[in-house]
Amino acid sequence: MSKRTTLPAVALALAATLVAGACGSAGTNSPAEQGGGDGVFPVKIEHKYGTTEITKRPQRVVTLGLSDHETALALDVKPVGVVDWFKERPFGVFPWQKEKWAGTEPTIVGERDDINMEKVASLRPDLVIAGYSGIKKEQYETLTKLNIPVVAQSAKHPDYATPWEEMARTIGKALGKDKELDAKITALKDRFAKIRADHPEWSKQTALVADAFQPGIYAAFAAHDPKLAFLLDLGFQTPDRLRQAPKEQNIIEVGSEGLPDLFEVDRLVWLTEDTNAETKVKADPVYQRLKVFKEKRDMFVPYNEPPIGAAISFNTVLSMPYALEHLVPLLAKK
Repeated sequence: MSKRTTLPAVALALAATLVAGACGSAGTNSPAEQGGGDGVFPVKIEHKYGTTEITKRPQRVVTLGLSDHETALALDVKPVGVVDWFKERPFGVFPWQKEKWAGTEPTIVGERDDINMEKVASLRPDLVIAGYSGIKKEQYETLTKLNIPVVAQSAKHPDYATPWEEMARTIGKALGKDKELDAKITALKDRFAKIRADHPEWSKQTALVADAFQPGIYAAFAAHDPKLAFLLDLGFQTPDRLRQAPKEQNIIEVGSEGLPDLFEVDRLVWLTEDTNAETKVKADPVYQRLKVFKEKRDMFVPYNEPPIGAAISFNTVLSMPYALEHLVPLLAKK
């Protein structure tokens, strides 16, 4: 597991890297690879830990948010460093990322919020983005003391609860690609609007996205979690309990006895990583008594193979088109 280092250790690592010069490393991108943009610099971005000024277009970007790299990729910026979420997947295993990475392998600088600051510093970034993250103040300060601009998570929302559009716009501004990002958001919202118009019945139906992380325990994702937020953007409604869930928690867990009170909805979407998950859930006697099960209004969608669950988990301008293409037809069949 990567460690969090003190400032002196990080400073030494950075100094060593600078002495090594521009001999290159895995994931190194030249300015030409990053593409052009339409932003005007300098720009100032407010976030949880203050205001960061970015004086010129970033050329070496490290993303510390779980999905931040996808928005950068959508804007043809390949981060030199990323954090891992789905294990070995930032390199383009997912179809919506593969073409964008084009064989480039970024350096893994941590898993979730366990960030190896020495690795971050060794990449000599001129911008660190930590939007969909839980980066701590001491981590932020370690990097800023090394004169590395850091755009931390929003101050207006708890960690991991900032709406996708707001996060995307922040990243677009930081990269100097505001207009390009706005066009992608507009196109995506138009696509959602068309689907809602094609399926007006969904606005009268309640939906829930769930997972079974452990036997006998069922998790329903809150309305501010990307997975349920995706269904809400399609027009579905959701139980008040999920809309009113504290923003600091993204799931509500229940045992079998809690299934009738929360899981009795019009459309129940299970995300599954274990190929046996469907069998296990359907074997629960309480689950078998639910109308949503009896009337076949539940569905089991994999995180991988195909990665529909991963696409709505990332819930970015890059992954959502894939999710729309593959999940909407499944929902329309029910």
